[in-house]
Amino acid sequence: MPKGYIIGHITVRDPEAYKEYVERDTPILKRLGGTFVVRGGQSDIMEGEAFARHVVIEFPSYQEALAAYNDPDYQEVAEIRKRTAESTILVVEGV
Repeated sequence: MPKGYIIGHITVRDPEAYKEYVERDTPILKRLGGTFVVRGGQSDIMEGEAFARHVVIEFPSYQEALAAYNDPDYQEVAEIRKRTAESTILVVEGV
């Protein structure tokens, strides 16, 4: 079964307030089966435009990635991200 991924592209507007999102989302997503593959770190834009920060979280399946994103505990914490950053979040099936 192909793995699933939550991929986030994020530009943080309020770094101090965003810290709460990172502190609270990590245990929730790990509890739901997620493994952080990419979280911030150095990146270079090779073509086009991009947000400042990138996150890739791997799940055992696409369905589990969807369920994690839609989980009520995660959605409550996601409100912090929505207030403190601009973001595009995708759920993607792997190969």
